[in-house]
Amino acid sequence: MALIESAVSSSSVRSVELLQLIPLQFSGGFIELAIIFFVLAIIAGVVGASGVAGISMTIAKWFVIIFIVLAVISLVL
Repeated sequence: MALIESAVSSSSVRSVELLQLIPLQFSGGFIELAIIFFVLAIIAGVVGASGVAGISMTIAKWFVIIFIVLAVISLVL
């Protein structure tokens, strides 16, 4: 029984240590995603897939808007 308790307590200590290593903020990456979808839209437009190009451009636009809103909020706060 003591072996099980020590294993559980040591694993909970490890999980607490791992949680302390995880940052509270995520990196976001909205601008990188916007650039990726923009490039995808350009390539799809050149190839002739206008539907994919339009959807990719819309997604890229929303990522840029989200990035700008979060940047302004972080500057204000």
